[in-house]
Amino acid sequence: MITRRQVLIAVGALVARPVTYAQQPAAHRIGWLSNDRARNSPFFEAFREGMRDLGYIEGRNLVIEARFGDGSPERLDQLAVELARSGLQVLVAQGGPALRPLVKAGPAAPIAFGFSGDAVEAGYVDSLARPGRNLTGVVFYSLELVGKRIELLKEMVPGLKRVAVIANPEHPGDQAELRTSQAAAKALGITLEYFQTRNPVEIEQALAAIPKTHSQAILVFPDAVTLRNRETIATFAEKNRLPVVSGWSQYADSGCLMTYGPNLRTSFYRVATYVDKILKGAKPADLPVELPTRVELIVNMKTAKALGIKPPQSILLRADRVIE
Repeated sequence: MITRRQVLIAVGALVARPVTYAQQPAAHRIGWLSNDRARNSPFFEAFREGMRDLGYIEGRNLVIEARFGDGSPERLDQLAVELARSGLQVLVAQGGPALRPLVKAGPAAPIAFGFSGDAVEAGYVDSLARPGRNLTGVVFYSLELVGKRIELLKEMVPGLKRVAVIANPEHPGDQAELRTSQAAAKALGITLEYFQTRNPVEIEQALAAIPKTHSQAILVFPDAVTLRNRETIATFAEKNRLPVVSGWSQYADSGCLMTYGPNLRTSFYRVATYVDKILKGAKPADLPVELPTRVELIVNMKTAKALGIKPPQSILLRADRVIE
């Protein structure tokens, strides 16, 4: 017969026994630096989507410390130092304006980037195949696309003889892009007029000078400077009836005639795969830099009509998207 004393001893033993709970793994903490505005950053949203699809849920197993410079280089410098000192596991740089101060801040954490220039020329990696340093990622730069843009422009405007080039000479890879453009233009009987545009003031100066060159179209090298001023360029071009071709869909969405190049949203979605690999132990030095994986042709028909241009079917049939 079980006595009352035995029952109390048994209950006491159960109460004294420590209760164990399944411990949730600590959330990964990463940083994001961008020159965009927080409320208008499609590339950040693409990256977050990529992380979700890889199984990272913010608030559960992932924390993203996101910082946005709102177009201010001084603010970006401050934010880069802040992130570098935050003890985060991985830092992500959206474009050259964010990557430069982040590298300069010298963080111990590895960096994954989306970069529009030549990462080797910029000194960020030793080579695309073997980065060899503490950073790697995706680039949007490809000389193979440069000549194709000029060919498309010639196809759109058959009598084309002179084209103005708007480009930032400080953008890594700019001179190689210019040489490639000149070679492609020469083969088509086209002369290029090169305008250096490092900032909004120089873009305004270039636009004021272009009509004097009798250029019949504009080729815009895609980078952060021209991207932020794309609406200014598009407005000028429509007013002066000049077709514009560039490399990223954002230019066509803002009123330029045509773009041919990588899908930036897809590229930043892909940056998430680098963060995932690094969090799982991979070294950035061993992760090859990824070149554009998806190239798209965008044609803005509204702009074509405003310019009095009838795009040939050969272009429209190849277009991934036509803006009506």
